[in-house]
Amino acid sequence: MDGIDTSGDRDMPGDTGTDTADGTGTAAPRVLIAADKFKGTLTAVQVAERVTAGLRRVLPDLEVEALPVADGGDGTVAAAVAAGFERREVRVAGPLGEPVTAAYALRGDTAVVEMAEASGLQRLPAGVFAPLTASTYGSGELLRAALDAGARTIVFGVGGSATTDGGAGMLAALGARFLDAAGEPVGPGGGGLRDLVTADLSGLDERLTSVDLVLASDVDNPLTGPKGAPAVYGPQKGASPEDVAALDAALTHFAAVLEKTVGPRAAEHALAPGAGAAGGIGYGALVLGARFRPGIEVMLDVLGFAAALSKATLVITGEGSLDEQTLHGKAPAGVAAAARAADKEVVAVCGRLALPPEALGRAGIRRAYPLTEAEPDVERCLADPGPILERVAEGIGRDFLT
Repeated sequence: MDGIDTSGDRDMPGDTGTDTADGTGTAAPRVLIAADKFKGTLTAVQVAERVTAGLRRVLPDLEVEALPVADGGDGTVAAAVAAGFERREVRVAGPLGEPVTAAYALRGDTAVVEMAEASGLQRLPAGVFAPLTASTYGSGELLRAALDAGARTIVFGVGGSATTDGGAGMLAALGARFLDAAGEPVGPGGGGLRDLVTADLSGLDERLTSVDLVLASDVDNPLTGPKGAPAVYGPQKGASPEDVAALDAALTHFAAVLEKTVGPRAAEHALAPGAGAAGGIGYGALVLGARFRPGIEVMLDVLGFAAALSKATLVITGEGSLDEQTLHGKAPAGVAAAARAADKEVVAVCGRLALPPEALGRAGIRRAYPLTEAEPDVERCLADPGPILERVAEGIGRDFLT
């Protein structure tokens, strides 16, 4: 299997001339698999398992290290757990207010909290959307659980949300009060913020002031406007054009009311990169004092990627679709950038490839191996991708490791 080669005639990994114990003069290959999930079909852990199986059909004794990765969206907690964090579960409110069991990850005093666990689209019943009323309250409850567990650093991964409430629900769960003209709490979701008159943040959990809260996201949108959360992401959460306009107005009003409470920085946060992440929960996190970092960069640090990379001769990354979005902060682009900086060869696996060779090359990816190259039937790739991915990995083994 040839894949898509972006490099021309370059030396293969392992052609280093390094002396080894067996006297061959060639370093024994060691592969690092740092791939994201194939959304809807394979988890990041399953991707690593299948790629490992395929590689070892070619080289049975091959040294392989699996480090499943995520960019802050759904799958972030699973990636942390695969890297040795402890999985913790807690009952919280789902986006519609119903109780759900959500997980976060903990190692020492560092927690990884994934907002999609509580407030993600996957928490909605099939075919049901609630663009005006879905709330991030449960995400705030997850953050509070991490505080209760003694976390001093919280990586807050945001993405895959069902919500567009600017983080108001999250803030309410952490002690803020958002009241209407009658002094009653406003309704849930972004739609309820149109009735907001008073924002009282005096009751926010005091532990938040002594925690390093890191907002990890793969998007840098502002809160509102043409590139804001309602306009860009509202439609995928079921928002009609009228809903988008209503939500944009409500979030603009929300920021204006908060400005009266916390001062000019509330308006600055609304314009800041990442404020529009996950329906504006990024804005709520910035109000709490979070610092924004690209999600994949944060996760690579948390997962210990640099140490694993130093031992690798070949890096395999990937995700379900390698496309234009991949180049803008998605996991494979982050892995490839870090690997290229360390002068390591990178190849990618994917379900679907929608990038030309020159774009892959600029991203630092030597070759891309889509499932559709091994199995042209897209439906079969979606229905049973595991065995096909193993065949793809065999091709990588033959091309790069023998």
